[in-house]
Amino acid sequence: MRPTLVIVGAGPRTTGLLERIAANAPGLLSSDGADAPDIHLVDPYPPGSGRIWRQDQSPLLWMNSMAEDVTMFTDETVPLDGPVRPGPTLHQWAGLDGAAFPGRRLGGSYLRWVYERAVAALPPGTTVHHHARRATRLQGDRDGSQRVWIEGRAEPLTADLVILALGHVEAELDAEQRELRAYADRHGLLHLPPDYTADIDLSALAPGEPVLVRGFGLAFVDLMVLLTEGRGGRYEEGPGGELTYRPTGREPVLHVGSRRGVPYHSKIGYSWSGERPPLPRFFGPAEVDGLLARPGGADFVRDVWPLIDKELGFAHYHRLFATHPERTRVSWTDFEEKYAAAGPLSDELRALVASSVPDPADRLDLAALDRPLDGVRYPDGDALQDGVRAYITADLARRHDPAHSPDLAVFLGLLSVYGQLIRLGDTGPWWHGFFSYLASGPPGPRLRQLLALSRAGIVRFLGPGMTVTAEDGVFRGSGPSVPGRSVTARALIEARLPHPTLQDTSDSLLRGLYTEGVRVTSAGLLAVDPADGRVLDRDGVPHPRRFALGPHTDARGSGAFTRPCTGGPSFRQNDTTARTVLAFLRDVSCRAAA
Repeated sequence: MRPTLVIVGAGPRTTGLLERIAANAPGLLSSDGADAPDIHLVDPYPPGSGRIWRQDQSPLLWMNSMAEDVTMFTDETVPLDGPVRPGPTLHQWAGLDGAAFPGRRLGGSYLRWVYERAVAALPPGTTVHHHARRATRLQGDRDGSQRVWIEGRAEPLTADLVILALGHVEAELDAEQRELRAYADRHGLLHLPPDYTADIDLSALAPGEPVLVRGFGLAFVDLMVLLTEGRGGRYEEGPGGELTYRPTGREPVLHVGSRRGVPYHSKIGYSWSGERPPLPRFFGPAEVDGLLARPGGADFVRDVWPLIDKELGFAHYHRLFATHPERTRVSWTDFEEKYAAAGPLSDELRALVASSVPDPADRLDLAALDRPLDGVRYPDGDALQDGVRAYITADLARRHDPAHSPDLAVFLGLLSVYGQLIRLGDTGPWWHGFFSYLASGPPGPRLRQLLALSRAGIVRFLGPGMTVTAEDGVFRGSGPSVPGRSVTARALIEARLPHPTLQDTSDSLLRGLYTEGVRVTSAGLLAVDPADGRVLDRDGVPHPRRFALGPHTDARGSGAFTRPCTGGPSFRQNDTTARTVLAFLRDVSCRAAA
């Protein structure tokens, strides 16, 4: 009997895991194939691409990364116990301009190719079965076989090991969303709760109808595309590159707001040149060791964030002093020495920066970046539109001007920080949102389209601090930017993915684990051993036969793909988990043979 591995989920995470299993198998399994495993993938969506990158979605939807920044292969920057197996980035594989933003379907084709290549590289005798159904339940003793129940199948799959690589999971409505849904049902309104935008039925949104949209991140960008170009609209480029939107008359009017009131920062539109900041410097393994050793645990705001702030500041000023010394007043050697000695977030540090960097625009202020319109008031709605458009225009200009390359250094710092934070587990939802806002915003062309839609009156801004109330038979959206102003609508869209908590997920397998007694973080994520991804029980003991990887865990990475030459932490996770799994399956096979 061959050892058996069941992986629930067949998207990018599983594809990367299979690549690492194939890479490590020659060093961990026998050459005769006697211990080659049977692998079962359980996912209703196609293996490789999974749900998010599948082919049956609108061709208008883009990837959120340049083609040269997308890879599924390890390189020499990744610290691995297993072998490095280089491979092409998306732009090399597809023969694209590296600066292009490909369609999401093409990303899915790349993933499918990587998946097929990984399967072909598995050791002789290995079989891979795809079950195009949902897994509904996981059972089994800690020291015995695991049983995975599947929709429409009378008997479960029996496995020696199970890996949960579910990707983004769906959720039941929370209390607020249930109230809004019930209110909409009573008054004949439309309420669309958090979901993956490509899967939402938008046909009920009538032409010219005002629609409240809460959320200004990537889900909003998809929504914007599907309700404009998706309804036949088009853009014309005029002199100077400014876009004009030509509507069809079928578009609704989107009134959008959020906590910040502005979209995520544009993707940076230039490449790195010169020396990279030596990271990590102030938030590396030693600092994480110290945080983990605290008897009462580490508080993110009190203990972790100050170190992150200093780390990102170091990346920023290292680049500024290296490339634009004329915009500083002291030597880098002098600044670096005093910067290292100053406490994080201290008055001493702020005074050092103020005296060394004369232009406030060259200083890094993360609090101001996070809430750019806080306290700003406008006399009327039109002035608010002008103000938000001016902000987006300035952001586009800055993110495409290498004179502001310290912004790219901060991006590299964010990637470094994310890699360290995985060891700390759940840091709460704020950090992930802040990271996405600064480092994972939309392509610049999408923001140019947003400006054109705003000028055409198809998109209207509500500003920061947006609130939604249900009263007088309608939904009402407002914010403090224009005191006393509100917008009423008969449709409300929550433009965001549901938060992947085990308490609220609609995934019956995860809910079953929650009921059974797995450890769940304060933010509702599944707790896993950061060393290899084993699922933890309520006492913090790793389950010997269950693993979990992905955004539903407290060791989630920063995205589906990894940027080349950045030491991708997801590669390290996949490699460690693959080696642990292979060693376990090898021992199972040996015991069975004996």
